[in-house]
Amino acid sequence: MRRPAFYSRSPRTLPQAADPAADEAAVPSPEGAAGNGAPPPPHAKAGWQPGRRSFAFLLVLCTALVAGGATWWPRQGKALTQKDIDSAVLRTLQTHTLPSPAAKAAEIVRPSVVRVVGYGPEKATPEARIQKRGRNMAKGKPPEADAPPGEVERGVGTGVVIVDKGVILTNLHVVAGAETIKVTFSDGLEAVATITGVQPENDLAVLQAQKIPDDLIPAAMRSTADLQPGDQVAAVGFPFGIGPSVSAGVVSGLKRSFRSPEGKQELGNLIQFDAAANPGNSGGPLINMDGEVLGIVTAILNPTQQRTFIGIGFAVPIENAASAAGSPPF
Repeated sequence: MRRPAFYSRSPRTLPQAADPAADEAAVPSPEGAAGNGAPPPPHAKAGWQPGRRSFAFLLVLCTALVAGGATWWPRQGKALTQKDIDSAVLRTLQTHTLPSPAAKAAEIVRPSVVRVVGYGPEKATPEARIQKRGRNMAKGKPPEADAPPGEVERGVGTGVVIVDKGVILTNLHVVAGAETIKVTFSDGLEAVATITGVQPENDLAVLQAQKIPDDLIPAAMRSTADLQPGDQVAAVGFPFGIGPSVSAGVVSGLKRSFRSPEGKQELGNLIQFDAAANPGNSGGPLINMDGEVLGIVTAILNPTQQRTFIGIGFAVPIENAASAAGSPPF
């Protein structure tokens, strides 16, 4: 920006009109000049005007200031164009590795995800045996190694905090029949939890932690009304007790039905997804790319007895899950 020129604040004085009579009176006679012996005053010289040299000097000075302003003061920068912006963005994408949408979403919900363990008599179901072998292998133990004396992990799953007072949603089959339930928060705090509500028709349970972190953050829940097949989702949980683990995929279908392998229960109005899920993911959140909870992971479909993921998982919509806690959000 160019520096503005400086101007004098003194008022400009215009020359007065010439008066012949006054001129004659003002011009001294030779006798008077000789008689006084003093030289004529400067303003009596022909062609001389007061302030002329000063005005000329100021004019030269102002011209120099204006001409030198281009050098002394920086000029205004060039306006950015859309091409300049596109080039800068492209360079950033080429030189920086950005986190994936699933990574950013998982990071948002991570403080709200908890590990849920039910302790009590060991279950004899095929799923319980598979979970036991998976936990042992994850810990580097022989698959059939027995648990140490004392409390036995009856079931391991996942939960998600929906109220900052320690209200947690999980699956009923994770905690059913447990004598003691313990939850581990994202900061490592372990606390005993009690069941405060159940919704057997949707395989849901509501837990209340007896002790919570000071800065506990509940997850944000999002309606599934506008959810469509092909939308990106991620499942966050503790498969075989390992985690928190993240797997990403898409919504495969809506309003699906699922019957448990034993044929004891049929669940309806489920979200079908293809993000990897295994025993231990049960009760964990299915989230969108904004980290908002769309549903609670509850089952996987596998026609074999292995009970491992082959590409089809199911989640209870959050509308049903939140109503189990007595507070439907939508």
